[in-house]
Amino acid sequence: MTKKEHFISNRFKSIRYAFKGALLLLKTEASIKIQFVIALIITALGFYYNISTTEWIVQVLAIGLVMSIEGLNTAIEKISDFIHPEHNSKIGFIKDIAAGAVFIASIFAILIGCIIYLPKVF
Repeated sequence: MTKKEHFISNRFKSIRYAFKGALLLLKTEASIKIQFVIALIITALGFYYNISTTEWIVQVLAIGLVMSIEGLNTAIEKISDFIHPEHNSKIGFIKDIAAGAVFIASIFAILIGCIIYLPKVF
């Protein structure tokens, strides 16, 4: 196998692992399931209200940001629980910060949704 073929085959493996991770998130985590349903509803609203290209870009970025940070939060929680299964205040602090990052992204995504949809609804 040449160096180029090796590089390409490794990229396909990486994509496969990433896809597997995304499916694991959707199958096992309640919060990401809720966010996915909200994303579907907001996407349907985008079609219903015929939002602009710029609004689509901002909406898709907001959805992707919240769901990506939720994935990172889940990974932090899982590795924290693996490293220190019993309650530990330092691990709790780390997990709270990760959850706070999801919260912040979610608040801004809600604000973006309000900016896009409130003028169309009212």
